[in-house]
Amino acid sequence: MAKIIECVPNISEGRNREVIEACVDQVRNTAGVTLLDYSSDASHNRSVITFMGSPEGVMNAAVALAKKAAELIDLNHHQGEHPRMGALDVCPLIPLKDCTKEETVEYSKQLGERIWNEAGIPIFLYEDSASAPHRVNLADIRRGQFEGMAEKVKDPMWTPDFGGAQIHPTAGCTAVGCRMPLVAFNINLSTDDVNIAKAIAKIIRRKNGGFDCVKSNGFLIEVEADEEKGIPAHKYAQVSINMTDFTRTPLYRVVEVTKAEARRWGVHVTGTEIIGLTPMRALIDSCEYYLQLNEFDADKQIIENYLL
Repeated sequence: MAKIIECVPNISEGRNREVIEACVDQVRNTAGVTLLDYSSDASHNRSVITFMGSPEGVMNAAVALAKKAAELIDLNHHQGEHPRMGALDVCPLIPLKDCTKEETVEYSKQLGERIWNEAGIPIFLYEDSASAPHRVNLADIRRGQFEGMAEKVKDPMWTPDFGGAQIHPTAGCTAVGCRMPLVAFNINLSTDDVNIAKAIAKIIRRKNGGFDCVKSNGFLIEVEADEEKGIPAHKYAQVSINMTDFTRTPLYRVVEVTKAEARRWGVHVTGTEIIGLTPMRALIDSCEYYLQLNEFDADKQIIENYLL
């Protein structure tokens, strides 16, 4: 059976369309992979690319992407709401078909070494690929961001796994690792007070005693006017969430708690959004909850599951 893995790299560019397309082209033009999706956020100044394919094809595409990102993105001139430490900020591998987590960990190590050797970007291994317990969490690795990383990597606790105690002068460093499917999920609020979003994010995230497998932060999103669509320029606060295991904490539970906490500040949830692709099961869980479905069998009752 053919092994298939997924790759969901994040690049630190969400505004310059030419740069984004040039980076995505590295995936489009690599044999053995299929580009599934890509999306950009101007406020975060970040793009998420999703593709899948054979392990060899995925690694080739990821290395080509890393090289192009290092060529075109200079973090010395980068500003955005989302934390970042690299032009190619993070590059996770996810086992999809006929490939174990252990095998994918080994592929991630091969990929990390290749990105260092071929693109000159130092690499941290994270999540299931982490070389030490304190390196599992991406937020801990990225703390200090690009501006503080050159000094941080001098500490033996934070020397990159590939590349030594240094960072790329314009592309910083990259986190590479195997992880299970993640849902990138944002909740928008009816306020532009980012402190409210940050307070709610602190309540729901695991690190501060919140839900298991939830990482979150609060951001201010600025939307430019679009006369053709009749959208005026506006701002709103957003609770940005990474659901690292939706089987342990479902999306609807986070939404309901966020709604309750928002009411304390006299605001409400205006909408939610999913960035990139998501497992169908994550949406079915919320469907069952909000529709109050009894004894629903997703395997048997969803017609698309019978398509070959």
